[in-house]
Amino acid sequence: MSHKSSLIAADIEEYLKAQEQKSLLRFMTCGSVDDGKSTLIGRLLYESKLVFADHLLAIEAESKKRNPQTGELDLSLLVDGLAAEREQGITIDVAYRFFSTERRKFIVADTPGHEQYTRNMVTAASNSELAILLIDARKGVLTQTRRHSYLVSLLGIRRVVLAVNKMDAVDFHPEIFAEIVRDYREFAQRIGLTDVVAIPISALKGDNVTAKSDRTPYYQGPSLMEYLEAVEVQQELSQLPFRMPVQWVNRPHQDFRGFSGLIASGTIERGSQVRVMPSGVTAQVKAIVTYDREPSSACAGQSVTLQLAQEVDVSRGDMLVAAASPPCTADQLQATLIWMHEEPLLPGRPYLLKLGTQVATATVTSLRYKVNVNTLEHVAARTVGLNEIAVCNIGSDRPLTFDSYQENRDTGGFILIDRLSNNTVGAGLIHFALRRADNIHWQALDVNRESRAAQKGQQPRCLWFTGLSGSGKSTIANLVEKRLFALGQHTYILDGDNVRHGLNKDLGFTDADRVENIRRVAEVARLMVDAGLIVLVSFISPFRSERTLARGLFAKGEFLEIYVDTPLAEAERRDPKGLYKKARANQIKNFTGIDSPYEPPESPELHLDTTKLSAEAAAQRVVELLG
Repeated sequence: MSHKSSLIAADIEEYLKAQEQKSLLRFMTCGSVDDGKSTLIGRLLYESKLVFADHLLAIEAESKKRNPQTGELDLSLLVDGLAAEREQGITIDVAYRFFSTERRKFIVADTPGHEQYTRNMVTAASNSELAILLIDARKGVLTQTRRHSYLVSLLGIRRVVLAVNKMDAVDFHPEIFAEIVRDYREFAQRIGLTDVVAIPISALKGDNVTAKSDRTPYYQGPSLMEYLEAVEVQQELSQLPFRMPVQWVNRPHQDFRGFSGLIASGTIERGSQVRVMPSGVTAQVKAIVTYDREPSSACAGQSVTLQLAQEVDVSRGDMLVAAASPPCTADQLQATLIWMHEEPLLPGRPYLLKLGTQVATATVTSLRYKVNVNTLEHVAARTVGLNEIAVCNIGSDRPLTFDSYQENRDTGGFILIDRLSNNTVGAGLIHFALRRADNIHWQALDVNRESRAAQKGQQPRCLWFTGLSGSGKSTIANLVEKRLFALGQHTYILDGDNVRHGLNKDLGFTDADRVENIRRVAEVARLMVDAGLIVLVSFISPFRSERTLARGLFAKGEFLEIYVDTPLAEAERRDPKGLYKKARANQIKNFTGIDSPYEPPESPELHLDTTKLSAEAAAQRVVELLG
């Protein structure tokens, strides 16, 4: 809701025009639990006359239930919309509110204070230009205060309002305010937050929120609302090099072909030279088209269609950039990763990486370290859990076009998506391309896989046998190889146990190690198929995502997934190596089927039910599959 204006009744068109010309400030509130974030936003809305009458009546009724003795208005109810939030008196989800004053429009994000909801706070910070960090005057600087400050700094917010709240509870004592400000500034300097404005407030009583308070004579600065109306925080996106991720190839008829997108940064003019990334081809801008006109120029924040003078290949996922100031392009990069899912990050596991309109399959190739947000200490790690932050190296299956996040938040930030569930599991901030990406190139070879296969007179394949321990994978694979060898075929078996004696002897049986185990074997199998061989891979390979990664390394029809289906009870009854017995006795940890999951294939090329088929019959089915 907007502030009340006489123009609404007198001249609605003039009122709307005035609204369009106002600047917009996106800011967020953050801090520890029960520091008064929701109450502060409620106070801003209430005292600015930005609450509908019926909404206010509902809040008054709810407040009487919660405070039957005093009947005091609970302004946090204006923001906390979830039933669970009202029941517990805390913020869980991010609540967004729009409001405006005579001078400016605002979008405020109220974020949760609990550590378990850090991912919600990160979502809000990625779109904010300023942060209001609340501190309870009775408690001072807390662990969660430092945590949120670090995240604010990490996500590129450089201006912070330190709102020392609940000053009424400490009699507005100036020394308490000064001590909190001193403690916070000391920490803020360590994380690069130098633009900090401290304001003593009482969100409950309204002191220094929308107007200066007489109870803080020692504070000579503006009220919170006065500061928000005057502060200049708009990032000079128009001063950055031109960047426009292509969202859509616009072809309404055969005489028009344009490329549509939202300009992330910079300005573009008719006649400018642009470069298509990642191809690097240059072209001249023939026309700039919007929904109702063809302006001579456009700037950051505008959605436009660019028509080029030359016919060049441009697709969704490409980026049009200033020809003289191109961004980086690489398939290996270093980034800070904020993990946002209950299932931990596993290096080597394939995820979808979405950067603007670009989508690629990516893996974390190495974890450099995790950051202890409370102490800023760097900690060695093999996985990353929910709400944890790590610096890592990432490899993708195609070149990505990007700027560093520090230079451009829009073209330097990405998300990771789980390939199976389609859940967003992580948010990343790019630092730079790894030098190895520039030093390593594909070497052209005269003898290719087709030549090697023709020499052997066979079609190279990867037969991927998967199933529980004791299902009979190795037995069946061995029988298949014997039959193929007798037919004059060139084969090789990669067996799980055998490979762990050499190539993978350094790996254990944690989920992270299992992922790396399969990644290495899949790469070796790919090389063997490239050599013209029929390679038989016999591994438990319990996770669908890793088998999907393996399949993606091969050409269509080269990878055949063979599910050796044996019920757990039957595999445990066989127990040829005595492993199930040890696992049941807690002598072996992370054993598939007992305390580590197995994810059966959903659509394998061949399903072998070993309760109905003998090993010989199953092997014959595999040979028949090869044709």
